[in-house]
Amino acid sequence: MKLFEIAGSFGLDRLRCIERPTPKPGPGEVLIRVRAVSLNYRDLLIVQGKYNPRMKLPRVPLSDGAGEIISVGAEVSSWRPGDRVVIPFMPGWLEGELDRNKAASALGGEIDGMLSEFVVVPANALLCIPEHLSFEQAATLPCAAVTAWNGLFVSGNLQPGQTLLLQGTGGVSLFGLQFGKLAGATVIMISSSDAKLERARTMGADHVINYRLQPEWEKRVHEITAGRGVDLTLEVGGTGTLSKTLRATCYSGHVGLIGVLSGITGEVEMGHLLHKAITIRGIYVGSRAIFAAMNDVIAQHKLEPVIDRVFSFEESLEAFRHLESARHFGKIVISID
Repeated sequence: MKLFEIAGSFGLDRLRCIERPTPKPGPGEVLIRVRAVSLNYRDLLIVQGKYNPRMKLPRVPLSDGAGEIISVGAEVSSWRPGDRVVIPFMPGWLEGELDRNKAASALGGEIDGMLSEFVVVPANALLCIPEHLSFEQAATLPCAAVTAWNGLFVSGNLQPGQTLLLQGTGGVSLFGLQFGKLAGATVIMISSSDAKLERARTMGADHVINYRLQPEWEKRVHEITAGRGVDLTLEVGGTGTLSKTLRATCYSGHVGLIGVLSGITGEVEMGHLLHKAITIRGIYVGSRAIFAAMNDVIAQHKLEPVIDRVFSFEESLEAFRHLESARHFGKIVISID
């Protein structure tokens, strides 16, 4: 089989396509022909060596993938060859709270990921792909969609009529927009691109703010909410935007801390956090149980993920460079034929 790996040292130029023997499933495992994978910002950081510079190499990157079962190992009775399946971000996190061992099962990190023609995965981790979704669409779900769902409904307890703030137009934020509108929330989105904001508006965003034109966007949020602030934010910026997010949040509001696009270290104004009794909760994707609950809603409402562009397997490096350029709107997918 063919796969891509980070070879020898970090960097996009160190991403190599090589061949390895196709693995065989052991007891409780299945062999999956990977049909599509999608990229997350974490994947770019991993290849660049910025996520964990001490990561052992070589490493097959990417956490998100979907495919069809080719064969099953002993003791597997719940799946059959030909079943269409999607693989959770952490196959070892089936339910309950996150712990060290569950986190260590994150694909494309401490263990090899999905940028491969075939993978072996524990059978009890898999989920069926909703019937209306293609392999490419299903491959966008494991990280971005589950993260948004967890941040909104498991951690954030979003309620109809509440106000939701979303940052940018990447995968998490666009899933947040789709899920938030299904839940009856008022959605405010910020971005540096008027064109992207207009596309978000056509998807249902109630208010949009260009933060380059309005650098004090938190003041505009208060104008929109009549001085109250938002109930919930999916914070993808990190320390570079967190202080503004706290100023934009209402009393007893909630911040789901998800990303570090603007930085992982730096000063954060604590006054608003304390004075307004704001809750901040770190979100690291979610369990298989959370994924399954989300899939039920996706299937019920025939929700379709937003895909920016689909690359071929041979164009995997170009897909990473497209992610690095930040020109995308929605998810970047690689199809593996």
